[in-house]
Amino acid sequence: MVVDRVNAKTILPIVNSNLANEAVVYTDEAAVYKSMYKHHKHDFVRHDACEWGRGEIDTNRIEGYFSILKRGMKCIYLHCGKQHLHRYLAEYDCRYNHRAKNGYTDTERADALFSKVSGKRLTYQRPLEA
Repeated sequence: MVVDRVNAKTILPIVNSNLANEAVVYTDEAAVYKSMYKHHKHDFVRHDACEWGRGEIDTNRIEGYFSILKRGMKCIYLHCGKQHLHRYLAEYDCRYNHRAKNGYTDTERADALFSKVSGKRLTYQRPLEA
């Protein structure tokens, strides 16, 4: 979700409305997440103390996801308007969730893509004739 400000007042209502009550949230030690304790089970890693994980508690997957997203945005697309950011994020969500490590083959990914576009046409409006 695109937000104008990354602060607790902006972020927490979005997080709380999109998480189940029984969800467990793992984050880094950023101050924006501190008030999550009121609504969800929350634990965090302390990167400032050189802690990258503690048992099940880590942020490695989300950091890996953002690494892939940032490389794609800088190296493939080069520019993304704010009004389209949700579309780029949806594409990268799909790529990440359907990668080979999660057990998906190239054929399964292609079948999923083609099943969503079947029967749809992309048309272009004809230019106005002078």
